Amino acid sequence: MIWKLLSLLAVTAVLGPGCTMIPNYTRPEAPVSADWPGGPAYQAPPAASGAPAAADLQWREFFTDARLQEIIETALQNNRDLRVAALNVDRARALYRVQQSELFPTVESKSSASKSRVKISGSTGLVTVEEYGVNLGIASWEIDFFGRIRSLGKRALEEYFATDQARRSTQILLISEVARAYLTLAADRENLKLAKSTLESQQAAQYLIRRRFEVGLAPELDLRQVQTRVDAARVDVAKYTAQVAQDENALTLLAGAPVPAERLPEELSVVKPLPEVSPGTPSEVLLRRPDILQAEHVLKAANANIGAARAAFFPRVSLTSAIGTASGELSGLFKSGSFVWSYAPQIVLPIFDARTWSALRVTKVEREIAVAQYEKAIQGAFREVADVLAQKGTLGDQLEAQQSLLDATAKTYRLSTARYEKGIDIYLNVLDAQRSLYSAQQGLIAIRLAKLANQVRLYAVLGGGDSNTPPEGG
Repeated sequence: MIWKLLSLLAVTAVLGPGCTMIPNYTRPEAPVSADWPGGPAYQAPPAASGAPAAADLQWREFFTDARLQEIIETALQNNRDLRVAALNVDRARALYRVQQSELFPTVESKSSASKSRVKISGSTGLVTVEEYGVNLGIASWEIDFFGRIRSLGKRALEEYFATDQARRSTQILLISEVARAYLTLAADRENLKLAKSTLESQQAAQYLIRRRFEVGLAPELDLRQVQTRVDAARVDVAKYTAQVAQDENALTLLAGAPVPAERLPEELSVVKPLPEVSPGTPSEVLLRRPDILQAEHVLKAANANIGAARAAFFPRVSLTSAIGTASGELSGLFKSGSFVWSYAPQIVLPIFDARTWSALRVTKVEREIAVAQYEKAIQGAFREVADVLAQKGTLGDQLEAQQSLLDATAKTYRLSTARYEKGIDIYLNVLDAQRSLYSAQQGLIAIRLAKLANQVRLYAVLGGGDSNTPPEGG
């Protein structure tokens, strides 16, 4: 009898893994153009120049500045948002394994002992009845003939994959945000240095004009005008001092730990340049972005859920069985003749349950929602890349024009200063030239920052910053 029971369990286990009722999955067509936008705002794509794809370029190869590399490494180890994302992956993996375990029977050992005072028919009085038993059995094991449990397992697996892609998105965002904060700090430190230099030069000019005013060689108006520039420079020094402190706080938050002072950038001009990356084609780039892969895995999970809803229309087969020993006396529990067994298969055949039809309709609507979200993710990613490419195409011209403006204003300032010192021009022209020069210097720093930030942003929106290794399925 034992061998018959074990043989029956083996047969049901072999027959259990049948086909699922999950619909065949077909990836929706990308609702975007096959090429990136073109026009005056865009440069020709640098693909022909041999620039690597962003997704194939590891972050250490893109961010070559040693200080920035150390800060990014610290952030990858200590940032709490990334840590939560990694823990969510572990949780999703555990939930998938829980779901997969339902394919296999749960074997339990049960011991029981009972004593009762009862009246037995034919006896003259009450009788004390004792019963002892030890069983090894399977309780309510559903044999997955129609793939309901495997469909739910497939859904859990796709949800796990989606969670891992969300972690990758978080990592890419974190790396780009650390780089952006690092560059912003470098730019603000350079602005602070420029403001301090401007303040020193204005204070020196104020000292000379005061001396000339005291001896009657300069009017009081010149003294008051130079005082306004001194005060304006003091305001900027205070403003950028606070901004630098805030930038350091932001970088510390992203890094998840205090950043040593020696790792902080001195100024933007000493930051190593970033390499060019190829935007490729939308079909190559967008379908490799982790946020789009995440949306596709969510779509696949919704598709698998339809299989589970379809299986609910078919019979559900479950099995409860046990083998063991039983005796009316504890001492006779394992003696010959005490062997007992039970085998109770159960088939539940749905006849009418309106909920199953509604549940199937819900799963189909959820799949359509997932399709719309997947297509929206592609459209949003396309727009992000296009925006960055549009900015990239104009920043070169801006930088060139700003450098020319700076050279022109610097020369104007030198000429105005010389004319004033020779007494052939008023000091107001010197102040205007100095103000224009200071503004041009600040503008050049801002455009250089925008150019570097644009390169970082392009690297991120093209999927750079993490490997494309898929997670394990078990």
